Amino acid sequence: MSFRARLTTFFLIIVVVPMAAMGFLVFRLISDSQQAKTEARANGIASAAVSLYNEASRSAKLDARTVAVSLAHTPVAQVRSRAAALQSEVGIERITVSVGGRSVADVGARDALAPGVATVHSSSGRPARVVALSELSASQFASQLTGRGFGVVVRQRTRTLAATLPAAVGRDLPRFGQVDLNGRTYQTVGLDLSGFGTSPVQVTVLSDNSPTDGGVATDRVVAAIFILAFLALAGGFSLMASRALHSQLADFLAAARRLARGDFSSPIPTHGNDEFAALGTEFNTMSQQLAARLEELEREQQRVRRSIRSIGDAFAANLDRDALLELALRTAMDAVAADRGRVVTAREGGPELTELMRSGRVTGLEPSIIESEQSALGGDGIGQAWTKELAIATVALGEVASGGPTHGLITVARPGSSFNEDDLELLRSLAARATLALANVNLHRDVQRQAVTDDLTGLTTHGRFQQLLGAEMEQVRRYQYPVGLVMLDIDDFKSINDVYGHQQGDVVLRSVADVLRENSRDVDVAARYGGEEMALILPHTDLDGTYVIAERVREAIEALRVPLLEGSGALQITASLGAAASINGHKDELITAADNALYVAKREGKNRTVKADGQTANVLGGR
Repeated sequence: MSFRARLTTFFLIIVVVPMAAMGFLVFRLISDSQQAKTEARANGIASAAVSLYNEASRSAKLDARTVAVSLAHTPVAQVRSRAAALQSEVGIERITVSVGGRSVADVGARDALAPGVATVHSSSGRPARVVALSELSASQFASQLTGRGFGVVVRQRTRTLAATLPAAVGRDLPRFGQVDLNGRTYQTVGLDLSGFGTSPVQVTVLSDNSPTDGGVATDRVVAAIFILAFLALAGGFSLMASRALHSQLADFLAAARRLARGDFSSPIPTHGNDEFAALGTEFNTMSQQLAARLEELEREQQRVRRSIRSIGDAFAANLDRDALLELALRTAMDAVAADRGRVVTAREGGPELTELMRSGRVTGLEPSIIESEQSALGGDGIGQAWTKELAIATVALGEVASGGPTHGLITVARPGSSFNEDDLELLRSLAARATLALANVNLHRDVQRQAVTDDLTGLTTHGRFQQLLGAEMEQVRRYQYPVGLVMLDIDDFKSINDVYGHQQGDVVLRSVADVLRENSRDVDVAARYGGEEMALILPHTDLDGTYVIAERVREAIEALRVPLLEGSGALQITASLGAAASINGHKDELITAADNALYVAKREGKNRTVKADGQTANVLGGR
């Protein structure tokens, strides 16, 4: 979203939306105010109607007392005629007389309202006479209340007694609410007033809403004009502010783009003393500081390159191959500002490359990384590849041969720009020093292996055998588990050397060593004890188990056929073996027991296995 769009959205949020809400509230208040006026007007007319009705009722009550006194001694049979005469002479609208709860006279108009009641009690014990009298008819009552903009409807039950609005006759009128008559809306207020007998009189006042509706429309128009004028004024000021801000921001954007291109020669023009002027000043200061910082970084990069070369020189002193490769990967990543990478190496004895370690996230990048590695293998030891977001570079650790690199490949990747010639040359320099260090590691490993491995048989040397057996006996003394030892001697080996030569004897020794390795476990240690004598250390193996393994070795040697170096045919050889075990951790005693058992096997006829038992050795197997 552009700055102008954001500014427009901001204007809508802080100006238009609140003003729209205010307009809605004002319109609602206007409507509620006019409605309150209409209701107040209707309630005022209703109050006037109640007052008029009560006044007429009080006046009628006074007249009712006078009439009741004049009728107090009139015979019941003459009460009606006498009441009719009084009603005609005085101008009373209606008179009713009841004696003992029984109506004896009812003369006058049936639409009379606001009756006054008087009761006369006889001293002679006759029933009391109740006189109800009305001086006001329904039409008179309605006409006295009628005015401009409102009307009155008088009803008793379902009968309309009087109505100043003909359209309201026969209509259901709410007690308090609104009703539409002839296209006009009226506010209604209903009253229940006392009448003749037990039936009340319903008086409904109807106030015309048209004047207030016109006032509402006028007030809304005025409010709308005011709100629209405010919005137009605010919009004008916002447009002016937007253009001014956009112009200043355009200057900042142009300056930022110049900085991105490395141009620090054109500062931002500043005008006035406002915040934008202060921002421009700070921006120019930042530009100057950035130029100085870039120069410092260039010098720092040169120092880093020199440091990396020094680190490369230190690789030669590291004899831990995995740690050295990890250091080489980390240094290469730091040297070219990469954030991820990996090391692949060739397994010993084969050209296949396998991943040794990785740093950072390389999942999903394998196809591109392999492409870069293949490019390095097929070229001069350096390769590159690219993805949409990353640049990838690979350097070989050593001279590239047909079967792959001597030691492996280092691959690094970084976002952004490709690797330039300086970066690639730095990677080559680092790889050359790491290759030298790896050569030293391999040489040191070969020397170590030769120190503990017999050159002829590939078995452990006698000195290493003594060290390993001593260490095993330390564990036996600590944890009290058994360890077995087998001593093996090839039968008549001297005659083989005398008859067939020492080279044939060497072949026999290598063949027996192969049998010893094939019939032992990974945890066992096979060693050349001396001459044609060999030994096998069996951790966690008791005497019976040691004997079983020794017998299996003896049978495998007996079944062995060693081809002759000269002529056709093969040699069949045998061996004598002594088996012993220890749980007390005394190395010399164990060697002596196994050696004694071996010599017992020799004396008993060779090609057999003897199990040592304490200080004696008994023949338990063989033939």
